[in-house]
Amino acid sequence: MSQSGVLRPGHVCIRVLDMDEARTHYIERLGLIETDQDDQGRVYLKGWDEQDWFSVVLREADEPGMDFMGFKVRDKDTLEALAGKLEAHGCNVERIPAGELNHCGERVRFDSPTGHFFELYAEKEWKGNGLGLENPDSWQEGLKGMQVSRYDHCLLYGDDVDGTVDLFREVLGFGLTEKVVDGDLVIAAFLSCSNKAHDIALVRHPEKGKFHHASFLLNSWEEVLRAADLISMHDISLDIGPTRHGITRGRTIYFFDPSGNRNEVFCGDYTWYPDHPTITWTADNLGKAIFYHDRRLNENFLGVVT
Repeated sequence: MSQSGVLRPGHVCIRVLDMDEARTHYIERLGLIETDQDDQGRVYLKGWDEQDWFSVVLREADEPGMDFMGFKVRDKDTLEALAGKLEAHGCNVERIPAGELNHCGERVRFDSPTGHFFELYAEKEWKGNGLGLENPDSWQEGLKGMQVSRYDHCLLYGDDVDGTVDLFREVLGFGLTEKVVDGDLVIAAFLSCSNKAHDIALVRHPEKGKFHHASFLLNSWEEVLRAADLISMHDISLDIGPTRHGITRGRTIYFFDPSGNRNEVFCGDYTWYPDHPTITWTADNLGKAIFYHDRRLNENFLGVVT
């Protein structure tokens, strides 16, 4: 349920070093479904239960990381209104015409104080989840790998967390669901435009524009454990897990794609509403906040970004 004009995270563009290896990882291992490839060589993917044509774009490049994260908004009027608010806020705003990404309408791209690029769009072609809209079955046969149902969120690292939190709250209407503080300093923030515990998260980091992970939803703890089996079966580089977060309560496992980009698959969080107070975690409990079971920090998890 949207609490503002922004409906949900709609897509992420991830840079990969070798497209063949990336295809194997994201399609055969995660279970995303390839829906297109454009004349720039970008590959379009979606989770099996997503309705729009794509949610992940892979672009072959010389270094890994994230090009941009996109959010779908309610309609064209909302897009225009938010574009004006972004310009008034001082963002550099670029209009990207419909069709620059296949199957996607006009996009409004803007920068942020943490150095990340985001975009808004109102229209994307409908693909469906293969179940139909009349008397549908419960799930799709023939799914591969971890069988992720949707792209869910990103965690991003950058220096001016306060500025980007202000941008998302004041301009885009997101709510601050949880934060981690060290005294008066906010070192991490979790923001939602929906009923989810978070749709985007930000962590303070000395460098701008860094990508920590893209996250994909599974339906149960058993599916997270099955993902762990597949990680071992195919010698995928494991970061940490299976485990549980204190922040958001998600049950999770983290691993890396062949280019070094971190992925998460997870299940479970809580339902959030705009009248809920922000949950605060203090720096002395950071281990429990991140990894609720063993309550210890993993330096690889904290420090490795692309």
